[in-house]
Amino acid sequence: MADKTSTSLLRGGQGQLQMDQRLLEASTSGNSTSMKEMASRNPCILLGTTLARNTCLHISSTHGHQAFCTDVVALEESLLTAVNLDWETPLLAAVKSGFVILASVLIQCYRARGLIEAILWQDIDGCNVLHHAIRSGHRELALKLIEAAPALSTHVNIFNESPMYIAAMRDFTDISEKLLEIPDSAHMGPFGNNTLLAAVRNANSGLAKRIMETRPWLARETNKTGATPLSVALYLHQIGVVRVLLEHDCSLGYKVPSNGAPFLSQAAAGGHIDVAQVLLHHCPDTPYRATNDPYWTCLHTAIDQDHVEFVEFILRTPQLRKLINMRDVYGKTALHYAVQSCNPKMVAALLSHEDIDISVLDNHGNVPAWELMDFADHAKTLNWNEVNMLMLRADPRCATISYNLHRRTKQQATMKSRMEAKSLTKTYTSNTSLVAILMATITFAAAFTLPGGYDNDAGSEGLPIMSRKFAFQAFLISDVLALCSSFAVAFICIIARWEDYEFLIYYRSFTKKLMWFAYVATTTAFSTGLYTVLASRLHWLAIAICLMVALLPILTKLLGEWPILKLRLKLGKDFKSDFLDMV
Repeated sequence: MADKTSTSLLRGGQGQLQMDQRLLEASTSGNSTSMKEMASRNPCILLGTTLARNTCLHISSTHGHQAFCTDVVALEESLLTAVNLDWETPLLAAVKSGFVILASVLIQCYRARGLIEAILWQDIDGCNVLHHAIRSGHRELALKLIEAAPALSTHVNIFNESPMYIAAMRDFTDISEKLLEIPDSAHMGPFGNNTLLAAVRNANSGLAKRIMETRPWLARETNKTGATPLSVALYLHQIGVVRVLLEHDCSLGYKVPSNGAPFLSQAAAGGHIDVAQVLLHHCPDTPYRATNDPYWTCLHTAIDQDHVEFVEFILRTPQLRKLINMRDVYGKTALHYAVQSCNPKMVAALLSHEDIDISVLDNHGNVPAWELMDFADHAKTLNWNEVNMLMLRADPRCATISYNLHRRTKQQATMKSRMEAKSLTKTYTSNTSLVAILMATITFAAAFTLPGGYDNDAGSEGLPIMSRKFAFQAFLISDVLALCSSFAVAFICIIARWEDYEFLIYYRSFTKKLMWFAYVATTTAFSTGLYTVLASRLHWLAIAICLMVALLPILTKLLGEWPILKLRLKLGKDFKSDFLDMV
């Protein structure tokens, strides 16, 4: 008579037996004793599955019950090849759950029973047990799997990932090198990438060298964006990998990528001088000009990206000397673009080269100096002015150009100021008049509260006590000058509120100078007045304080004009202040 437990076995879909609830609990908890007792009564009970098609071996593998798994395999070895709805074998379930020791035990079970083919099976995503072992970082297990079933290395999942690519992305050099020893192992990755690109990404020059020794053709493969391992190494500034790739195949440095920019131009874009040096060492005549519009050279690119050091490197490199006066599709040389960028260091470096030709005309008939015309709105900047002076020093014949440039720039500034006069007048006059009125108030009050007070003696009533002292006389004169100049500034600001455009454009600098004079006069009055009061008792303290106050305008002036003074010292007789003095 059939055992009572057999009545609890119900037929599931597609001829599968539904797992007994007691067996499910035993598998989950790892209760081998209970499982053996049920199997002794009805061996078929071990074949039951859950609705997800998991057997008791799947469940115990997911929970890592090693003893339960070995016992159930001993009773029913066919469970080793059972798969669930995710196409997982018990071995896959153990690895995906992270139970490395159990997985090693199951591998031995597969090998002992001649089920090597089952080790190769893949889950619903096309991943085999080696994919998951590497992805989860189980390096020792991965090496065991490679030794047990080398064919695992040939599989590629639905995401186009090979085990070797995953190992290279995780920077597992030992696993990657082991897989390289298998001749037919897969090396591809998603988006057209390969194992060499993964090694480049991690700056793993050792692995890159090993790949170049065994599979050099990978260096010529491109991904879906057209990038090669060398171009990626250049972009990421992986100098070690670049050196390895070129040492094994120098012809790689001559290939122009699909974007039209040669590798030397890519190095220039990043300002990577060391990469350029390696390129030129292995490929002395490597391409230097782009193959698409605007056909820039690497010198054009370096200037466009504002890499002064790279420009200087090109200028001192013999095989790149011919780039100095080379033109793009618009007829512009590197000097044209350097002037456009208003970078004095860049312009000075180019002008210092003995081969430079400052008279080259572009397609519109403009010499490099005329490029400043298109950036006339920068005429008040120090860089713009220094570039203009450098071009004048390089070619005195540009004096006429400079004059025309000054006239045109001034006209543009005038027109721009007229358009912005209303808002500019309001801001300028409000701030300036406020300061001028404040200074006038202070100096006016100081005139009636003279230091030392007034004399009450007969015959000199009402006269200042210290009227005969030189410091007092200096105070009085400077106070009057400060008062008058402050009032003058205030009145001029009132006139400016009438929106007189000519005043705003041509006399604003005069107002600034007058305001500066009022400031100097006010500080002088303050310092001399302070000295008059304190000199009688605190002589040295009075002198120190007055000197500090008196020097304040000078220090302020020096700090404000230091950039211009530095430029004047740098250029010497070539210094021209026409544009700096302009509105």
